[in-house]
Amino acid sequence: MATDAHLSPLRVLVLGASLRSGSTNSRLAALVGRMMGEAGADVDLAAMRDFDMPLYDGDLEAANGVPDGALALRDRLERSDAFVLSSPEYNASVPGVVKNAIDWVSRVRPQPFKTKHALLLSASPSLVGGNRGLWALRVPLEHLGTRVYPDMFSLAAAHKGFTDDGQLADSGLHQRLGETVSAFLSLVEADARYGCLQRRWYEFLGDRTEASVTQRAED
Repeated sequence: MATDAHLSPLRVLVLGASLRSGSTNSRLAALVGRMMGEAGADVDLAAMRDFDMPLYDGDLEAANGVPDGALALRDRLERSDAFVLSSPEYNASVPGVVKNAIDWVSRVRPQPFKTKHALLLSASPSLVGGNRGLWALRVPLEHLGTRVYPDMFSLAAAHKGFTDDGQLADSGLHQRLGETVSAFLSLVEADARYGCLQRRWYEFLGDRTEASVTQRAED
C-alpha cells in the first residue's frame, strides 16, 4: 500500500462478528487489524457486542425507526473506505446476529453497504474453517452492492490455530493471510485514491455494458 505523505491513511473497519467472549473470530479480526495497521491503514477494530439491536421487525421499525446499535454500525461503515468481517459459521451458514445486523443497517438511506469493499474471514474448530458460512454471507452483501473480495480466508481447527502472542500457529497460513490482506488493501487503495477510473461491477450476463454501476437492491 502506498505511503505518500500527501495521502491520508485508508480507513478500514475490522469487525469480529461473534458475541462470545474469547471468540477465535475476534482473535482473527484483531490479527488482521494489526496487519493492516502495520501496512499503514487507519484501523477501527470493533466487536459485534458494540452494536446491540433487536431482531428485525417491520412494526418496530415503523414505530421507533432504526435502533441505535444499527445506526452506530452505519456510522462506522460510512467513515471507512472498506470493512473486514470475521464471522463464525453456524450450521453451515450465516450466524443470525450477523444477518440481523445486515438487515437492520440496510434499512438506512443512503444504504451504506453499496460499493464498499469487504474482506470476509472465518475461524472455526471444524476442518472447513467456516468457509461455508462465508459463501452464504456473500449473498446478502453482494445483493446490497458490496464489492466482496474474491479471496476469502478461513482458519480451520481455530481452537489451536493461534500462538500465545496472537499470530497464526501455521507459518504458511500466516503468510497467506498477510498476502491476502496486502492484496485487499491495494485494491481498496486503487479505488479510493484513483476516482478517475470508471468503476464497473457486473453480476448478470444481461447487464448493460454502458452501465457505470449495476442497479440491483443497492439504492
